Amino acid sequence: MVRADLQLGSSARITTLSDGYLSLPPDMVFGLMPQQELDQLLNRNQVDMTKYEPECNVALYRDDENTVLFDVGAGPDFMPTSGKLLETLETIDLSPEDVTHVVFTHAHPDHIWGVLDDFDDLLFPNATHHIGRKEWDYWWNPSTVETIGEDRAAFAVGAKRRMEAIEDQVTFFDDGQEVLPGIAARASFGHTPGHMAFEIRNGSDSVMIVGDAIGNPHVAFERPDWYSGTDQDPQAAATVRSSLLDQTSQDQMKIIGFHLPNGGIGRVEKAGSAYRFIGET
Repeated sequence: MVRADLQLGSSARITTLSDGYLSLPPDMVFGLMPQQELDQLLNRNQVDMTKYEPECNVALYRDDENTVLFDVGAGPDFMPTSGKLLETLETIDLSPEDVTHVVFTHAHPDHIWGVLDDFDDLLFPNATHHIGRKEWDYWWNPSTVETIGEDRAAFAVGAKRRMEAIEDQVTFFDDGQEVLPGIAARASFGHTPGHMAFEIRNGSDSVMIVGDAIGNPHVAFERPDWYSGTDQDPQAAATVRSSLLDQTSQDQMKIIGFHLPNGGIGRVEKAGSAYRFIGET
């Protein structure tokens, strides 16, 4: 399912594509937060805390030359509610062979496991795969699986296996580098050690792809300083979250969030000491 659509300048367009959704225990995300204040915030936002099911939005960028996916979803091996990207591509008559570039925000399962299909073959055989050097080095390091914690050891094993599959088609980039014309990497370390956001500019239009640096439309905006249980370095992630919200609200720059609702495209509005997510209508 196509989630949302955004024109950039006269020659580029971004469409968010559904990879399904995740089904997570709420405590996994919100367990580190002050519970009394959290309950008030979530009640105010009419959030059902008996379940937590954030949608997964893969951003598709197309201009006159390139067809670019930002992340590739979870593939067939992570969670039955996710891994729907291939079906979504079929609804817009886009073949995996048409994709020229894949750009990763980070290497968690719902973002990178989709590089392999049901037969463990590369799903995007003609694409150059781009990933931040710091993120690659972290997941490639054999000690990561031993230090990441038992609950995330499978993440490390799965990331390494998929990195081995794309090793001959991968290009690395660093903070501030232009990954492709008009697409610049912005360090947003914390959710993972090498997580990247991407600032896309075309003419006078701009958008920030934030990946999982801003992970939900309520707590992350109203209390960006609170620690999330899904962040590998909660303190660093909170600092990044506040910085991104400040920048995008001041610059009136649209954002695309992998787990934000209704396709994930919207803008950030300052609201006193907090922020609000205003989704595209």
